[in-house]
Amino acid sequence: MQSNSKVLLINHEKCTGCRLCEQVCAVKHHGASNPSRSRIRVLKWEMEGLYVPVSCQQCQDAPCLKGCPVGAISRNEELNRVEVDYDVCIGCRTCVSVCPFGAMHYNAIDGKVAKCDLCDGDPQCARFCDIKAIEYTDGGDVSIEKKRVAALRLSTVKKQAAALDEHTA
Repeated sequence: MQSNSKVLLINHEKCTGCRLCEQVCAVKHHGASNPSRSRIRVLKWEMEGLYVPVSCQQCQDAPCLKGCPVGAISRNEELNRVEVDYDVCIGCRTCVSVCPFGAMHYNAIDGKVAKCDLCDGDPQCARFCDIKAIEYTDGGDVSIEKKRVAALRLSTVKKQAAALDEHTA
């Protein structure tokens, strides 16, 4: 069976901070519209007008998987995701402390950790994000998009440097 190569692409520059992603995630997984139960979090810096959706990056070399003392975290190659076996999880929060993205959360209600499971291939956060700040897309497309953005930024920096050189000459 072929591996799913789709990933969540999050563009914080598009995010308006509406937090609909948190709501639909909580409803999907817990049947309650409670953002604290969501597996995606929107970090907000109100004064700067900056909103950053944070979700599991499904790391290939996942620190959470390596750090779990009871083996409750594994990689599902078929679905291209890192999974938590909630029957094995003891709620020690080691995975929370080692996640470089801050994407693992502790759910005090359940006494277990929570992380994005890509909604089994139909991430509701991406489905309901009207402005496309969150998209579920092919991993290759993400690489191409990141290269395009980097090239645009480099071009802008070069133009600014040339203009500065021209101005100071």
